[in-house]
Amino acid sequence: MGNRLTKVYTRTGDRGSTGMADGSRRSKNDARVHCMGEIDELNTCIGLGLSLLEDGPIQQLLFAVQHDLFDVGAELCQPGKQLITADYVEGLENNADQFNAGLSELKEFILPGGSQAVASLQLARAVCRRVERALVTLAESEDVNPETSRYINRLSDLLFILARAQSKDEEGGEVYWNSRYSRLSRGGDQD
Repeated sequence: MGNRLTKVYTRTGDRGSTGMADGSRRSKNDARVHCMGEIDELNTCIGLGLSLLEDGPIQQLLFAVQHDLFDVGAELCQPGKQLITADYVEGLENNADQFNAGLSELKEFILPGGSQAVASLQLARAVCRRVERALVTLAESEDVNPETSRYINRLSDLLFILARAQSKDEEGGEVYWNSRYSRLSRGGDQD
């Protein structure tokens, strides 16, 4: 384990920099630090989803994903370190395939919502996509573990599938996009 903080505040970041695990300091608006913050937000969104789910396979999988995301964060705060491997990605793919096998064929766009649990999983999916974009930005100037990028890409797919699976479990049904409502919001006629 790394160093343990005896205080939550250290005052070392008061001038706009933050410490990395390798002892270096970077600006808080640095692309790598930005990615670390995005991973933290994604993990928090998943935690919100977990708080709304009953104990079961989805909750157990998401709890494991939270641990994976700490590995991603550890990797990001130690430039050059590679913790995420192809096994992580394959694990997500296998879980996505298992959960997706029980779902109906997707024929419509799905709106985020239906229940708090489903909406929270869709929120996590959207944040995960933002993490992916932040990693692409970082990779334009620094080396990024390609397996980490693949992991985040597969995770967003998995979160979408898990939201669908949760919707099915709740028997509340998915909320599908309908262009008629788009016309209504612009003052158009109802059909």
